[in-house]
Amino acid sequence: MPDASSRSKPCECVVMLWLALHFHSLSLEVFSRGVAVPEPLAVVEKQGGRTWVVACNDAAEACGVHLGMAAPAAQAMADGLIVRKRDPSAELESLAGLAVWAGRFTPSVSLEPPDGLLLEISTCLSLHRGLANLLKLARSGIGEMGYAASMACAPTAHGAWLLAKAGIEKAVREHARLETILAALPLALLDQPPAVLEGLERVGALTLGDCLRLPRGGVARRFGQSLLDELDLALGRRPEALAFFVPPASFERSLELPAPVHDAEALQFAVRRLLPELEGFLMLRQAGVQELELVCRHERRNNTVIKLGFAKPTRDAARMQLLLRETLGRTRLKAAMHTLVLRAPLVLPLSASSADLFQKSREADGDLLLERLRIRLGKDAVYGVETAADHRPERAWRAAWGPKRAAEPNRHRPLWLLPKPLPCHDGRLKLTSGPERIESGWWDDGDVARDYYVAEDRNGAQLWVYCDRVSGEWYVHGVFA
Repeated sequence: MPDASSRSKPCECVVMLWLALHFHSLSLEVFSRGVAVPEPLAVVEKQGGRTWVVACNDAAEACGVHLGMAAPAAQAMADGLIVRKRDPSAELESLAGLAVWAGRFTPSVSLEPPDGLLLEISTCLSLHRGLANLLKLARSGIGEMGYAASMACAPTAHGAWLLAKAGIEKAVREHARLETILAALPLALLDQPPAVLEGLERVGALTLGDCLRLPRGGVARRFGQSLLDELDLALGRRPEALAFFVPPASFERSLELPAPVHDAEALQFAVRRLLPELEGFLMLRQAGVQELELVCRHERRNNTVIKLGFAKPTRDAARMQLLLRETLGRTRLKAAMHTLVLRAPLVLPLSASSADLFQKSREADGDLLLERLRIRLGKDAVYGVETAADHRPERAWRAAWGPKRAAEPNRHRPLWLLPKPLPCHDGRLKLTSGPERIESGWWDDGDVARDYYVAEDRNGAQLWVYCDRVSGEWYVHGVFA
């Protein structure tokens, strides 16, 4: 039987490293991140029968608004102040969206409601070229989405979380050093009832270190075992059992705007906030999208739905943003909108290639050009073609957008057909191959009976001609390159 002292030793059988992200302004950012230059904004919550300011942006603070101020006083202090009621469900939805985004770094992401994420990153550091680069990418991505977060790393999830909540942005890898740093933190950071924290303060325990120096038996009897359990989790003295976030099967994220927007082109900033979440979702699923839907919600009007198509499945957020900018610049909203929704209705498998990792392929450049032309000229003006199961040449193809069905080339048929067969009156054509007899279409009143030949005119051009077996007339139907 192990002795009692073994309970105080860290569990180091598996070396882990956790990244904690504390989104300290999440209650404000769910309303403010959709605009580039926010107006004075305050988030209020009802407490004790009165409504108080629980968060406000810099513009509101410049007008004299501060945390803990009564909502009526804040409105009187700042002219034009936008006041929003705190929305815990929107905060949880945003946290889930951030977890989807974090999937680009590691599949081991755990929610720490109401305002945190925990990422196990020990197995993916080499993939992201080390811890320093991973932290740089994470901070950049968080900023692109319109959030702010404090970040900390530690060998235990709860230890990293306490450091992040305290604003101590350190990367601690050793348990001994972690205990030294945690010892100086205030007990108020712990997830304990106010009565427990007040009782500890009465006995002179103000920091985690003070609490750790107290007799464990006395602490358990007076303040409950949950306090010791939380301390042991933070220090790695007992294992942690975390439930990892499972991403949804499809992607749909909404962004509520603090004020109505009338111009579709002004939505570009808001769209840019949502695209990194979509990219992270697709990377986690090893998938891509070939179509996006941007839904603009209006008051007392039907939604405006803007669709965007890609030549091939993609998960490149920069490419999506470029094409959305082209599309929004040509869109007119029928009314002011208050909420933006980004949807990916169909997710398709997409595996990365070495060309994707190290260089931009010419094929991708060509696809992007086609997509931009399609937006500028219209969907009916730019399209691809694919084969159709029909022997009649004019019906053996159809317009298509996206990946085309592969077909075996037929060297006896030209790639360029005339819009309509032209009567052939030149009797000096030289027939070089044929005939290819086609009799088809009786079932749809488009029956044909033709003998096709490859012919050469007096200038050496190769033509595809046929003889109508009913009328005996000759026609030119195509030209060989």
